[in-house]
Amino acid sequence: MPNAFRDEQQRFPRVRAAYERTWPGWRLLLTAHGVDPKQPEIFLRAFKVGRQLEVWARTRATATPFVLIRTFYIAGTSGTLGPKRREGDGQVPEGFYQLDRFNPTSAYHLSLGLNYPNASDLYQSDIQHPGGDIFIHGSNVTVGCLPITDAGMEELYVLAVEARAAGQDTIGVHIFPFPLTSENLTARRNSAHVVFWQNLRAGYLFFEQTHQLPHLTTDARGAYSVR
Repeated sequence: MPNAFRDEQQRFPRVRAAYERTWPGWRLLLTAHGVDPKQPEIFLRAFKVGRQLEVWARTRATATPFVLIRTFYIAGTSGTLGPKRREGDGQVPEGFYQLDRFNPTSAYHLSLGLNYPNASDLYQSDIQHPGGDIFIHGSNVTVGCLPITDAGMEELYVLAVEARAAGQDTIGVHIFPFPLTSENLTARRNSAHVVFWQNLRAGYLFFEQTHQLPHLTTDARGAYSVR
């Protein structure tokens, strides 16, 4: 069906080519998982350990749980475990984000921007220079971003365009160091970041247990809470 956002994106040759290569497969995959390909709602979840970017989906405007439909390998990484706190630190952020930009002419083929720094980051990061321009993008190299190769990015970009065209204005992206289980946190209990990771855990567990997205707020100290 015609849609202004989709039509605008498809003016760009890379996006048109990506649609030709990937959208037929997405339609089949979504349908196989019980998701209406005309009304996809998506959610992204990434883990640094294991270098995975998960794509979850459901039919928009339903209360059904999200289902895992695709996992991309994060083809390059930088920094270490722990959040991003200043410009130039090379860190991939950790926390709860949203896509805020579609870039069909990226230097890294295609890219989707994250709203880093978010409210929590602004409280806890370098006040003057928190950094920015964090993307999920093509290629296999990065400084602080999440590259999933050009081919992988074509797939993800097209699905994100379709979700936006279907009316999903907010696409969540949760980035964790690793699955925030009690066992994993206990194994890293001496890390300088353990208090921060404990704060992320409520949001992680809410989705893990329900496959629904948590409603998140940020307090005056930059801590997340789920309600």
